[in-house]
Amino acid sequence: MGRFLVTGASGFIGSLLLNSLLADKHQVTAVVRNRGTERTGGFDVINADVADNEKVASITGEFDYIFHCAAVTQSACMVSHPTQVADGIVLGTRNILELARRCHVKSMVYLSSVEVYGQMPDDGTAVTEDRLGNIDIFSTRSCYSLGKRMAEHYCYDYYREFGVPVKIARLAQTFGKGVRPTDNRVFMQFARAVLEEKDIILKTEGLSMGNYCESRDAVRGLMTILLKGKDGEAYNIVNESNTMRIREMAELVAGTISCGRSKVVYEHQNVEAYGYAPNTGLRLSSARLQKLGWRPSGSLEQMYRDVIEELKRKPE
Repeated sequence: MGRFLVTGASGFIGSLLLNSLLADKHQVTAVVRNRGTERTGGFDVINADVADNEKVASITGEFDYIFHCAAVTQSACMVSHPTQVADGIVLGTRNILELARRCHVKSMVYLSSVEVYGQMPDDGTAVTEDRLGNIDIFSTRSCYSLGKRMAEHYCYDYYREFGVPVKIARLAQTFGKGVRPTDNRVFMQFARAVLEEKDIILKTEGLSMGNYCESRDAVRGLMTILLKGKDGEAYNIVNESNTMRIREMAELVAGTISCGRSKVVYEHQNVEAYGYAPNTGLRLSSARLQKLGWRPSGSLEQMYRDVIEELKRKPE
């Protein structure tokens, strides 16, 4: 039995962690926005914006472990409210690190993103955690990726200066069982097209390399990092066998998943205006995490079949 605090518990990854921890009979406190403070479903709920210093400072209780998942992930918000997005990531992470310091937690995991790597060429090698590419500081959407980099640096600072036992998880794009029908990321658009027997529409040339991980593999990876990871270090959570360009994934879905009932159609739009991430050739390495004993198992094909089943069961 452990006492866990999960921020962003109403989001996709946060809710997966919450359900997994509850299934294992842990004591859980969920931090969410826009809900009253209450106890429901066997766990405590705290209503707080993690970027609000006073709100986070008022959180009381004893916690052994923290998963900090809270962050805005919608591309539209990154374009329309970049300052709010950056503040939520950077200030929110600092506030939760201060909470972890105050509570003397045994371990904390900060959920970062592959977007911290920025634009990288595809040289055929898997990228380890010590390599980073370029991020354009004059791109509006960079509020997210640069915010994640700064939040990671805060994690390292709190580890080095105050001894906070924090680890960093750089999550590949995660989907599969448990995904929400309202999710509008590219994989969900592809899955809906298959379900509705429509064409898959690409708004870009689809040249970016995509790194993916099945949802249950991701949860196991996060728990592995929490319990076995080294303080102050970052770990990629990715299934390397699922790495491919967006256009390759679209063709896979159109051909294998839809059995040819859908085809790929290109309708190019302004990348900056719509908040699309710039092209990158990033291929992530999972070697560091695998050294801790973690192994991924979910194939991209099975991930799509799981998502389609979720869409069938849960109408929007």
